[in-house]
Order: sequence, then C-alpha cells, then structure tokens
Amino acid sequence: MTQKQLHQQRLIREAEKAVMQMNTRRHFLKESAMGLGALALGSLFGSCASKGPQSSSVVFDPAHPLMPKLPPFAAKAKSVIYLHMAGAPSQLELFDYKPELMKMDGQDCPQSLLEGKKFAFIRGVPKMLGPQAKFAQHGNSRAWVSENMPHLASIVDEISFLKAVTTDQFNHAPAQLMVHTGSARLGRPSIGSWATYGLGTENQNLPGFVVLTSGGKNPDAGKSVWGSGFLPSVYQGVQCRSEGDPVLFIKDPEGMDRDLRKASIDAINQVNAEEYKTYNDPEILSRISQYEMAYKMQISAPEVMNINNEPAYIHEMYGTQPGHGCFANNVLLARKLVEKGVRFVQLFDWGWDSHGTDASLAIDLGFINKCRSVDKCITALILDLKQRGLLEETLVVWGGEFGRTPMMENREGKQNPYKGRDHHTEAFTMWMAGAGIKKGFSYGETDEIGYSAISGKVEPFDIQATILNQLGFDHEKLTYDFQGRPFRLTDTRGKVITDILS
Repeated sequence: MTQKQLHQQRLIREAEKAVMQMNTRRHFLKESAMGLGALALGSLFGSCASKGPQSSSVVFDPAHPLMPKLPPFAAKAKSVIYLHMAGAPSQLELFDYKPELMKMDGQDCPQSLLEGKKFAFIRGVPKMLGPQAKFAQHGNSRAWVSENMPHLASIVDEISFLKAVTTDQFNHAPAQLMVHTGSARLGRPSIGSWATYGLGTENQNLPGFVVLTSGGKNPDAGKSVWGSGFLPSVYQGVQCRSEGDPVLFIKDPEGMDRDLRKASIDAINQVNAEEYKTYNDPEILSRISQYEMAYKMQISAPEVMNINNEPAYIHEMYGTQPGHGCFANNVLLARKLVEKGVRFVQLFDWGWDSHGTDASLAIDLGFINKCRSVDKCITALILDLKQRGLLEETLVVWGGEFGRTPMMENREGKQNPYKGRDHHTEAFTMWMAGAGIKKGFSYGETDEIGYSAISGKVEPFDIQATILNQLGFDHEKLTYDFQGRPFRLTDTRGKVITDILS
C-alpha cells in the first residue's frame, strides 16, 4: 500500500470515529448541554428580530466567500493600502506647524489645558514643548512638512491632509481597535474584513486581506486589529512575512509531495462537506475554501512575496533590504500585492510611542530614526503606484491611533530623561492619497498650539466611512446581522468626508 493510500485511510478512520462520537447519547449530552440553552435563547432573540429582508446589500455565498462582487455604486478604489504607525507619531514634528508653540517652550503648562482632562501619564503641571523640527512649505499646495519627512515633502501635491482628527481613546489598544474596527472593545470585524466581505477579491489564489508587520512587535491591540470578529473567519487578515517563508508552514512537510498534499486536502474537505450536510453551518464552507486557498497559496504566495527579482532602481527607490524584515520591504510588497489583485493590504509599523522615557522613544532622537525608516519608502509607494497607473484605483491611508500633546510628558509628575510627548486625543494628523482623493489639499485646523481641533474636525468613524465610500459602499448599508440586529463598521456614527473627495 502506498503512502498516499495509507494517509487517506487514516483520515477516513478519524472521520468515522468523529461520526461515532457525534451519534452517541453520552457525547451529545456532554457537548450540547450549554448549546441547548443557547439555542433556546437564540430563538427568543430571533423572535424579536426584524422579519423584513436582509439589511445588508451584500449577497454572501458561503461556498465562494471571496468571489469578486460589484459594489452598490461606482467605486473610485479597487484596493486599499493602509499604513498604520503603531504608537502614534507626533503631528507636531511632522505636519502641524505651530510657531506659537515654540514661544511657549519651557513654560509651565496653562491650567486651562489641564483642568478636566485625562492623560495617560502626565501628572501635575508639565512644561510646554516647542516643535522639535524645522518646517517649510512645499509644492504648489504650500503644505507645511517638517525636515523629518524630506522625501514625502516632494509629493505633497498628491496628498490630502486631515489636520483635525480626534478620538475618545487615550490608550493604545482601545484606540487602535477604534481606528480599525469601529469599537474600542474586542470582537468587532476590522475594516479590511468588511472590505473583503463586501467586495471579495480579484485574485482567487491569494487572500483578499493581507497584513504585514514591522518594528519588532505586533500592535498593542494584537491581531484583533485585523480579525474578522463576527464575520466568517475567511475574511480575517492573513499575516505574511517579508523574510523567510511568507506564511508559516506554507511548505510541504518532509516526505509529502504536492499530490499527497492535494489528496489530504481533498479528503479533509470531503469530511467537511459531510459535516455541512449535517449541520448546515456556513462556517464549515468557509473552512473548506480556506483549505483550498492555502493549497493555492503554496504556488502563488512565494512568487508575489519575493522582492529579490525587482529591478535595482526599485530597490534604490524604496530603500529595501532583501532578506531582512523591515518596513520598506513591506511597502514594496504592498504594491506587488495590490498589483496582483489583493483587495486590502494593512501595514503596521511598531515603535512610534515617543514618551521620552529612553533614547529610542525621544522625540528628538528615536522619533527621527523612525521617520527616516518610513519616509523614503512611503514616497516611493505613491510614485511607483502612479507610474504604473495604479494610484487612481488604489487608496493609500496613513496615520496612527491618536496624537501627541503640546506639553512635555512628566511621567507621574517627574520629568522624563528625554524629550517626549504624552498621548493626545483632541488633535492629530492623518492623510490619504489616490482613488478619487483631492490632490494637494489640507482639511481641518487646530488651535495655535495644536492642542484642539477648531475646524474640520473628524473622527475614526468618518475615516472609515470615507474609505468604504471610495470602495463603492454606503457605510450605513454595509451591514451583517449578528445577535438579532444588523451591525456595521461605523456603528451609529460616521460621515463621508466629502471635502477631500475630487
């Protein structure tokens, strides 16, 4: 008997054993005691739910969950690249020029800025901290950009800046969840999951939602920021790597060839198909499609995730380091992925939490190094997408989870050893480019020291609504029924930022 036949027999025996367990009364009572109560409770919820038609505009086919779909109205964007700087970069050293703040440098913070406010670490009366970078105006739009982003300054006429973004979360994990899932609590689907749920993906050999991380750590909120929440699990982000195998365990085990791997997957999916006939659970069909996707990715992923075959001028343009994990490599991979039809690419770069507690987190030391590591490659991404004709159909989003304070952080009332800023919820800067976004535009304004938004105020729900709008969706109508009611990414808030749309 061949190895392939032995392998198939083992799988069949395991499946038969599982069926026997499911058909015994002892197993049923043991495994279903809580399930019976949940079933009764669910029926009560269901009796209170609307009996009308499905509220979502999406037709979900559990057998083919990632098949491409047309959006409800004409879309400007076919794909999204979201660049998240985990830890929250300081807007006051990048894009929000405040000369008045420099005049207050070293002075005690006015009580009016402290009374009734909550900060993550500031206690007592901190000192004001002037901008720790020089600014200049650039491009025809005359946008202010600091010396920390010299390359990005050359393409400001491709960008729309959002200068008055706010949030109500001042700790990293809840703020990151708010930005990416529309809720500060765990359990809600990420924006990439919503996008692939609504649109599927054009390349059936690659995931519709790919995640790339750099900086040595995952975001504070963990993998929940690219999770699928209550959506079928096929829509969660697939984390890939820019060095080594793009996905862990993508290679066949030693002694298993491609044919044997295919036979294994076919046998597993045959068992899953029988399970689906019994339980009619759409998640089982999603599992089948995930096994099939994993098999296809063995061929497609290593090719698209390989940057070694890119021409020398591209490596120079991005500042990539083949063979090493870095943000620049991930940015180049993002371009390759959208070029291959991937719907949503999410990049997380950890290390932007500039508190001043050590040199790496100093606003005038470590922060500058972080800027250098992203400035060139992000600029290259915009230019590269443009020269390939992809920028008009690719939405690029950049930002963090909140901003930084105009005052210096004094952790627990004591001055930190280096210059740093605390978390700030009332004003920070994000930007968008491509896919129907105005070029060379700035929306919103903060006060003279960058403390509060005074015009054009937007919040994460507005960012999310705008992204979905560019993908061809009304954010109020892209919903999924869960726990007896329709849920949406923007919950009960959010408006499209029409001022930045061309």
